[in-house]
Amino acid sequence: MVYLLFQIGAERYALAASGIAAVEPLVRLKQIPQAAAGVAGVMDYHGQPVPVVDLSAMALGQPAQASLSTRLVLVRYLCPDGRERLLGLLAEGATETARYKSRDFQDPGVVAGGARYLGPVVHDARGIVQRIEVAQLLTPEVRDVLWQQAGEAA
Repeated sequence: MVYLLFQIGAERYALAASGIAAVEPLVRLKQIPQAAAGVAGVMDYHGQPVPVVDLSAMALGQPAQASLSTRLVLVRYLCPDGRERLLGLLAEGATETARYKSRDFQDPGVVAGGARYLGPVVHDARGIVQRIEVAQLLTPEVRDVLWQQAGEAA
């Protein structure tokens, strides 16, 4: 399976390409006042407001750096009601792909209580890569208000 690789701080992470709708260059986001931690704002994607989560802010408490390799990765997020929504992920260094077999990913042996989205790991020639589980990115509280706020901000 193909994965998009990116960085959070100095570490490498992967998103399954099958769940990615688009990878876009960084654009100016509409800020949402008093948004939940990690919510970077809202982007316009072909006339549709799409909420954007900053992966660096979620994981490290520091916003992603605005650089040429920082991308807006639009993923398909399946809501509990069965609706599929677009969710933007602000990801640094998102310029490379890799092929890994699903069975090559292993349990890291460490539970990250507040970071349920951190999945299993795989080792390649450059070190360890951890998979991000998109379905686990949002807490129920954030998920319940995110698209409502995105619609209001548009």
